[in-house]
Amino acid sequence: MKRRVVLSMEQALSLPYATLRFAQLGWRVIRIESTPSGDGLPGDPNRYIGATVIDDDRRSYFIAPNVGKEAIALNLKDPKGQEVLRRLIVALDADVFCCNTVPKRYKQLGIDYESLAAVKPDLIWAGISAMGPEYPDAPGYDPVIQAMAGYMELTGPADGPPTLSGVPLIDLKAGDEVYAGVMMALLERAETGKGSRIDVSMLQAAASWLITTLPLLDFDCDPSEITRCGNEHRKFIPTNVYPTADGFIYMAIGSDVQWRRLTEIPWFAPVANAVRATNEGRAREREAIHRDMAEVTRQHTTAEITADFRKATIPHTPIHDIPAVREMPAISSRLTTTRRPDGMPLRMQPMAVDVAGVSTELRFPAKYGEDTLAILREAGLTAKDCAALKKRNIIAG
Repeated sequence: MKRRVVLSMEQALSLPYATLRFAQLGWRVIRIESTPSGDGLPGDPNRYIGATVIDDDRRSYFIAPNVGKEAIALNLKDPKGQEVLRRLIVALDADVFCCNTVPKRYKQLGIDYESLAAVKPDLIWAGISAMGPEYPDAPGYDPVIQAMAGYMELTGPADGPPTLSGVPLIDLKAGDEVYAGVMMALLERAETGKGSRIDVSMLQAAASWLITTLPLLDFDCDPSEITRCGNEHRKFIPTNVYPTADGFIYMAIGSDVQWRRLTEIPWFAPVANAVRATNEGRAREREAIHRDMAEVTRQHTTAEITADFRKATIPHTPIHDIPAVREMPAISSRLTTTRRPDGMPLRMQPMAVDVAGVSTELRFPAKYGEDTLAILREAGLTAKDCAALKKRNIIAG
C-alpha cells in the first residue's frame, strides 16, 4: 500500500496536532515553514518556546506536536516558491495539503484549493482558521476562541471570573476535525477518484461541543444552567470535588440508584433524607448536600473513601497531578516516545486510540529547514537548481 503523503504549511498547535495524528499512523508528513525574512526568528514561532532541549529551534513546547515529521523552508510569497510547491505536490504524489494561516493569504501564497487542485485534481485540501473563509482576516488563537465561544463563561467557580481551560481544547478540537475530515475525504476519493476541500472553523468546531448548554436557550432555561458552576455538574447531584483528610476526591452520582448505594455507606447515611431520594429533590437541596458531603469526606482519608466507593461502585477518583497521570498503568503502557539526537529517550502523550501495527516511537522533530534539500532533490531538482533557489531566498535549510 502506498504511504500517504501530507504537505502541511503549519505553525502553532491546531494543525501540527492534526498532522501529528497522521505521523502516528506512519504517514509521511512534511511541514512547510517560511524562509527567513529578517523579522524575528525563522519558521514556526513555537520552535522557540519553552526550555532548551537540544538546540535553540527545537524547544520543549515544540517537541511533542512535531515528532515524526520532516521540515522544509519555502518562500511562498514568491511565485517561484509557489511553483516549487506545486512541483512537490505532483512529484511526491501528495494526498493531502493542509494550512492554518488566515484565509485572506490563501491566494496570495498560491495555496488556495483551486490553484493546488489544478495540478493534482485528487488532492485533499484542509484549512483551519478562526471562523472559516467567510471571515478571512480573523486570526485563530485558542484562548480568544475559548472566550468567543462561551467556554470561559462556562469554566471556573460560580462566584469567580470567566476562566480558561487548562488544556487548549479548541486547538485540539480543530485538529481532530481535520483528521476526521481527511479520513472521510480519503474514503470518498476511493469511491469517486476526486479530491475535496475541508474548511475547519475553530469557532464552529468549538460551538459544536456546546451540546449541554446552547440548546437549552430554547427551553426557557434558568440562567444558572448556562454559566459557571465550578466543579459541580449542572444536572447530576451530588457531583463535585470534596475535601478529604489528606487531599481531595472527585465523585459523580449519575442516578438515584447510585445515590442509594452512596447513602448505604455508613459514613454517608446522615446525608440522606426523603427529599433527596430523587435527583429532582437533590437539585432543590443542592447547596445543603454539598455542605453535608464535605462534612463527611473531610473526616476520612482519600484512600478510605476510595475503598468504600469502589465497593459501592460509585464513580470517583483522586485528583491526579500530571506526573501521577503518566504513572497510571492504563497510560504508562501506551506512551509514545522519541529520542533526542544524543539517544536519550523522551516520553510523550499516548495516541488517542491504539492502532495495530504502528510504531509508537517517532523521529525527533526536524530542525528548521533540515530536509529541504533532500526533498527537493527527491522531487527532481538538481544541486544547481537548489543552489539557485537558496541564493534567491526561495528555500532555506
